[in-house]
Amino acid sequence: MVGVSCALSLQKRGFAVTLIDRREPGRETSYGNAGVLAASSFVPLNNPSLYAKIADYLGNRHPALNLSWRRALGRPGWLLRFLWEARPSQAKARIAALQSLTESTVARHRALMAEAGVSHRLRETGTLKLWRTEAGHAAAQAEHDFLQAHGIEAQVLDRQGISGIEPSLNPIFPAGLLIPCVGSVDSPGAVTAAYAALFAERGGRIEQAAVSGLARHDAAGWRASTTTGRFEAEVAVVALGPWTGDLLKPLGLDPGLDVERGYHRHLQPQAGTSLSRPVYDVDGAYYMAPMEQGFRITSGVDLSFRDAPDEHRQIEAATAAAHEAFPLGEVVGETWRGARPTLPDSLPMIGEAPRNPGLWLAFGHQHIGFSTGPITGEIIAAMVCGETPPIDPMPFSPGRFIG
Repeated sequence: MVGVSCALSLQKRGFAVTLIDRREPGRETSYGNAGVLAASSFVPLNNPSLYAKIADYLGNRHPALNLSWRRALGRPGWLLRFLWEARPSQAKARIAALQSLTESTVARHRALMAEAGVSHRLRETGTLKLWRTEAGHAAAQAEHDFLQAHGIEAQVLDRQGISGIEPSLNPIFPAGLLIPCVGSVDSPGAVTAAYAALFAERGGRIEQAAVSGLARHDAAGWRASTTTGRFEAEVAVVALGPWTGDLLKPLGLDPGLDVERGYHRHLQPQAGTSLSRPVYDVDGAYYMAPMEQGFRITSGVDLSFRDAPDEHRQIEAATAAAHEAFPLGEVVGETWRGARPTLPDSLPMIGEAPRNPGLWLAFGHQHIGFSTGPITGEIIAAMVCGETPPIDPMPFSPGRFIG
């Protein structure tokens, strides 16, 4: 999504753009998420509340996280920086930066989906967070108050209120929080592919190839070496998500990138049941979202090596928890695994690479890349053209990790 969005935004400003992707657009990280247009997801993963849960997280006793200690010990500096960035003194600025990215999410996608002819895939029914214990009432109220302080409307629900808007849910949740401003789609992969098709219809070139290297072409350009040939351009935008480091490190640029793996699977709802919006089971640490293929169950974070064998502990637990929450039938298709790019401060990297004129970076969006791809594309395109970007890009500067 981020790469396609950058291509579209640059194309709108008159650039002849070639989009190079080793697979068809929309088949990697953007394919497998819960399809949530996360207008309210602006609290960093490593926020001050992390410290209270750290023992459970490090001991793999919480379904939200599966930690490979071999991976963690292989990059102790990254983990320590991640924990250090969670301190309270950092939270306010990072929350403000992330909200500037997320607040226009639904409006930007609504406009792009209309241009791409896929408005029928957009739902504007909000998202519903659910708690399984009575303590959830206080948690829901606290989140409501936090969101309201940041200009986001939300509604605290009791068991009856939850049943009123989602009658097919099993009555196991005493507390909930409805966030109406959040949108969702029924196939994030199809939406990304539609944006790519729009780019191609407008004259953009899509080259299905793997990029093996990037180097300066001359004093004012870049050359990408790929499995189908070489491509030269004045401007290069690297938006390779979790694979970005593979391309940048040979240039002497280490972005401090790691990955959060995640899984999903689809289940069919039982006859006569329905779900109007994505729901997040806080205690089960999974999203359940109505999709074109069925109900998509997404797992928590798997902090492991990017290309390590699958670890299905979380998705199996999420599937079992989802069966408790909703009348579900059989699994449809295979379990999918993907990887999200993540940086230690939970902010993406958006801007020109230090000491490398014409090399622009757009990656590290963690869980909000699908949501914030369009505004990221606008930021990159504006900066390339010397225009004022739609938001302050400084919090996302590559210089914070690349010296």
